[in-house]
Amino acid sequence: QVQLVESGGGSVQAGGSLTLSCVVSGSPFFSRHCFAWFRQTPGKEREGVARISSSGTNIDYAYSVKGRFTISRDTAKNTLYLQMNSLEPEDTAMYYCAALYSGSCSLRRNDYQYWGQGTQVTISS
Repeated sequence: QVQLVESGGGSVQAGGSLTLSCVVSGSPFFSRHCFAWFRQTPGKEREGVARISSSGTNIDYAYSVKGRFTISRDTAKNTLYLQMNSLEPEDTAMYYCAALYSGSCSLRRNDYQYWGQGTQVTISS
């Protein structure tokens, strides 16, 4: 059973930066999983923010974060990252990492098999 544990959330002012981490355990095949970051605010659908293929070479971002967020993965540490710069109040949400045992994946929520519990990001204006 794959387990995902997020960390790194917090409260910062607009224009600031945060780096989220997601430690993956329970599977010796980190390199065979595709990963993504999603976010959700109360009353709204969970939306895909960024995803990265198992090889790390195929990356995609939601339009709203393109140029500000960077997704990456460290196989040696079994960890997924989301570097978030130029944060805006609209980025306030619970952020979740997700995993799929596949070489490629999308930003569709229903594609993913495993989810973390989330980490809260709050951006003040």
